[in-house]
Order: sequence, then structure tokens, then C-alpha cells
Amino acid sequence: MVRIRQCVFCGNDIEPGTGTMYIKLDGSVNFYCTNKCRKNHLKLRRNPRKLKWTKFYRKI
Repeated sequence: MVRIRQCVFCGNDIEPGTGTMYIKLDGSVNFYCTNKCRKNHLKLRRNPRKLKWTKFYRKI
């Protein structure tokens, strides 16, 4: 069965066959829908609750 996953950074749904899976050294798995989300989370270390285009911003 195909699973629809959720982006760790922005909260959007990831269609099967798209997105990126990132595995940390501690064994935890993060899924990102776009390269934009991956760079904002890993490289720039931004908080998704402070960016207006994420779903986590709207939950405040």
C-alpha cells in the first residue's frame, strides 16, 4: 500500500515517488517535500513556526 507522508518542515503532503528522505546518524528519518524545505531545516536551521508559507505557522 502506498503511503502519503508529511514533510517535516512545512507540513505538506508528499506524493509517492517524490520528495527526499534524510536519515540522521541517530537513526531518525526525516521526509522533505522540496529542496527548499530541506535547506531551510538542515542548512539554515530556520524555525518553521516563524515562516508564513508553512502549515506550522498557521497553527500558532
